[in-house]
Amino acid sequence: MREAHFKDFFWNSDITSTAGYDNILQRLNDGRKTCKEIEDFMKARASIEEKYGKDLLNLSKKSFGQAELNTTKKALEVFKQKVENVGQAHLQLAQSIKDEAKRLEDFREKQKESRKKIEHTMEQLHKLKTSQYKKTMDSKKTYEQKCRDKDEAEQALNRNANTGNLKQQEKLTAKSSQAKSLAEEADRNYQQNVSLLEKIRENWLMEHTKACEFFEIQECERVQYTRNTLWTHVNFLSQQCVTSDEMYEEVRKSLEGCSISKDIEYFIDLRKTGDTPPAQVPYENFYSLQRNPGSGRSQGSGGIRRDVPLPPATQNDAAYSMLDGNYSLAQY
Repeated sequence: MREAHFKDFFWNSDITSTAGYDNILQRLNDGRKTCKEIEDFMKARASIEEKYGKDLLNLSKKSFGQAELNTTKKALEVFKQKVENVGQAHLQLAQSIKDEAKRLEDFREKQKESRKKIEHTMEQLHKLKTSQYKKTMDSKKTYEQKCRDKDEAEQALNRNANTGNLKQQEKLTAKSSQAKSLAEEADRNYQQNVSLLEKIRENWLMEHTKACEFFEIQECERVQYTRNTLWTHVNFLSQQCVTSDEMYEEVRKSLEGCSISKDIEYFIDLRKTGDTPPAQVPYENFYSLQRNPGSGRSQGSGGIRRDVPLPPATQNDAAYSMLDGNYSLAQY
């Protein structure tokens, strides 16, 4: 199959038409617009990554888990450090995207500048071609009119050839001769304009072909550069995912190193208060202690307490008797 090229498919049978050239320029302008849109997209993405990276750095500085001990504390410290590293990685990603967007902008502007000379040349040729075509068509109309005037003058001379009016005959002869001279002059002018238009047309054909080839090269370069830019962009994003996953994998490894039993033992060794629980508090009968001197209640900080003898009973007093550790009141 024949490979398609700009120079073979953007012509027009109308010599004054610029439709093919205009379509190519529109394609280039649309491509330039696409580059600008990709630049804006990448700059916006870089801003998002930059803000996210800064937020992660601020987040990694927040205090939490300060009361944790031993292996869990170490795991939390690793977690905070890796969050900070991920934040730094996102800031680096933001800068990489900004640099790539700047390179795309430079490429776009370079293409624009390199097109200016060719566009200017083609614009001048289009104006010259159109102007010369109009002049040629005007000279053609003049030529055709002069030819008709010449024919009419000759016909008038022929019609009056046998009238015998010598003066009229001389007048018609002079008019015919003048018409013939004007027609010949118009013919030369017309031919000169046609010849000049042909030279302009040939020059335009050559320059149009060169412009088509140059613009096709530019379009190929633009499509390739756009493709490579987006490819690089997603590679940056993929690498960021890999980097983040590597950081998080280190966090997972540190979490695997957490030992519940070690943390419990560490806390016990650090904060233990003793291994003997308090004994049961016994019930102590007040009267049993009075009856049993030598019990624990008879001793105090002031030394040994001596028993006081009971007062003698009288007839009207109540007598106390103790039975199996209990007491009751009897009235006599």
